[in-house]
Amino acid sequence: MKLDKQSAFPPFQLNGRNYDLSHLNAHIVDYVQPALGQKTAMTYRFYVSYSMHCFTKAYAHQSEAEKQALMYVAEKEARPFCVERYQFSKYLPDIIKNLANAKIGFAGYDNFATIEIMDEKQIKRFYKVAFVMYRFQKKLRLHISSAYPIEKWEKLKPVGFFKLAHNLLQGKSLPKPYR
Repeated sequence: MKLDKQSAFPPFQLNGRNYDLSHLNAHIVDYVQPALGQKTAMTYRFYVSYSMHCFTKAYAHQSEAEKQALMYVAEKEARPFCVERYQFSKYLPDIIKNLANAKIGFAGYDNFATIEIMDEKQIKRFYKVAFVMYRFQKKLRLHISSAYPIEKWEKLKPVGFFKLAHNLLQGKSLPKPYR
């Protein structure tokens, strides 16, 4: 898939273990806005890509040698691999497929959704998924710029997913956060 962002990530090898990253390969998601009143149902096709920030993180407590041992080299940057972010990243494809039903809010220039998930140990966790929506070569794009676990639910300045998608499709400005 030819996109403006990296569309596939090779696996990462660490201590003899292979960490498959194919779940973060670019893909297409169709979001269907149900018919309301006299309006017919509308389908928005998004080309989805992910940043390596979904599975990498440099920590201040790491030595330079530790960071180098964990270094994941992508097309345009290199960052230390993070096992915790990697484990959480496995939830991303399902989260993105259901993003239209998530509580979405604003965070600076990006939009984000804070998602409640159950981890492998069946413990409730919160996961912040930062993303941007834009058009590229007449395609609607959804790029996950970062994703990481957070300690508590973040209060969101809400915005509707379909409002963002509609404005993007129509070439209008995306809604701004409520003050």
